Amino acid sequence: MAQVTRRGLLAGAAALGGAAAGLTTQGVAATPAVAASSPPDSPPPLGPVKVVPDDPRYRSLTHRGCNARFVGKPDYVYVVGSTEQVVSAVQQAVREGKRIAVRSGGHCFENFVDDPSVRVLIDTSSMSAVSYDARRRAFAVEPGALLGEVYRKLFLGWGVTIPAGATAEVGVGGHVLGGGYGALSRRYGLSVDHLYAVEVVVVDKSGKARSVVATREPSDPHHDLWWAHTGGGGGNFGIVTRYWFRDPAAPEGTDPAQLLPRPPESVTVFSASWSWKDLDQRSFTQLVRNHGRWYERNSGPGSPYAGMFSVLMLNTRKYGELNLTGLLDSTGPEAQRLIDDYVAAVNHGVGVRPTRGHEVTPWLEAAARVQESEPAPFKCKAAYLRQRFTDRQVRVVYEQLAGKAGGELEGSLWLVSYGGKVNSVPADATAVAQRDSILKAVYMTGWKAQTDPEPRLAWIRDFYRAMYADSGGVPVPGAVSDGSFINYPDTDLADPALNTSGTPWHTLYYKDNYARLQRIKARWDPRDEFRHALSIRPPK
Repeated sequence: MAQVTRRGLLAGAAALGGAAAGLTTQGVAATPAVAASSPPDSPPPLGPVKVVPDDPRYRSLTHRGCNARFVGKPDYVYVVGSTEQVVSAVQQAVREGKRIAVRSGGHCFENFVDDPSVRVLIDTSSMSAVSYDARRRAFAVEPGALLGEVYRKLFLGWGVTIPAGATAEVGVGGHVLGGGYGALSRRYGLSVDHLYAVEVVVVDKSGKARSVVATREPSDPHHDLWWAHTGGGGGNFGIVTRYWFRDPAAPEGTDPAQLLPRPPESVTVFSASWSWKDLDQRSFTQLVRNHGRWYERNSGPGSPYAGMFSVLMLNTRKYGELNLTGLLDSTGPEAQRLIDDYVAAVNHGVGVRPTRGHEVTPWLEAAARVQESEPAPFKCKAAYLRQRFTDRQVRVVYEQLAGKAGGELEGSLWLVSYGGKVNSVPADATAVAQRDSILKAVYMTGWKAQTDPEPRLAWIRDFYRAMYADSGGVPVPGAVSDGSFINYPDTDLADPALNTSGTPWHTLYYKDNYARLQRIKARWDPRDEFRHALSIRPPK
């Protein structure tokens, strides 16, 4: 899966990140408050453009997903450029009784968008504006904006940013809906921790589509719809057409440069690599234990390592090496000391000297660097870690990566940094229920388009089941695990043959927050127009 997963030093989390379930049909918001509109002197928006299968643009629009395992064949694609156009497109689909999905950046890992039952695809990639809304004292971002451009415009225009994914090509549209995390999240929290409002297109019980806005203001009568967008995942309630961001701790006043976090001027990017030929089971086990223990000790909000973002890439033996990549949001001798101490702690007792690298680079260059790659088929599974893996789990990791299959197949287990400021927010304050984890585990394998996928799918499913054999083959919330991340969706969790835990898939993703999401679903999508294989189900 080299094309999909190894896309540069900073690709670690949010091609997966923060990805990312990225751009599926999106969530809801509401309040009859006035929706944002374009300034009078703005050029007219692109669209609407209706593209049917015999149009030369059709293939380009239906082959945009990052996972080439799935390609949809909708009756038509609507390319839209405004909220009003989205309302019209949704209304037509509802009138015709056609199932809807929406795409902005195209980074959904499952077939929530590219499913045979989806007959109308609404493409919001042209809705990419980033601006300051003085009336709301917040920054407005449209769903088609890619993270790299969001970072660039916020930084160059106002010197601020939002903590979000580490891959510039990911679209805002679905990234935020699952929570949104990345390189600055241990310092500043999740994207949704800075979400002030959302504008969405919803469909009422009578089948009428309309645009509405919901905010985090407690007095907003539709506050719960804002809450649904703070980690409730895409494809559940409606189509987001605009986000507004403002730090909840921002001071009163009208200076936009004080309303969101200010990123560092420069960051220190670092790497360390260990060759598989130098590792045996003892040294491998020591390395993985060390890494987990380090995060157990250094994931509090006040840690001197709050500015550390890293990904430990435990690759199959076929790759030839294991990689540790990351960045620290500071530079200079003290930053270098922190990095050296971190790498030394991970390598303590391993008995192998890693190959090291580091560079100081401007923050914007690091954050907005595009690492283009061709889509390829892949399968991804995930889990949160509250503590390091148990010794039994580390043995499983070694057996799967170093054994016969690991010598023949390309696959990886990534351990992505988490915690810090993320864990200072109560579990019910947003829809993101996992607020005391230290790492995210991401299991991946990929293959070429003409390759038989079954050996790869069998390997990753066996790997995952073995890792969580003590809890029915899935990461049931407990002392070590804490469920999974909806932006890395995995339909296997809803398969009773693969999930024998007795814990339903929605508990793994949403825990105790699911019942509230169900009530919101019942009120704001009563016709279940927005749905997929892992969508919120109305209460029975």
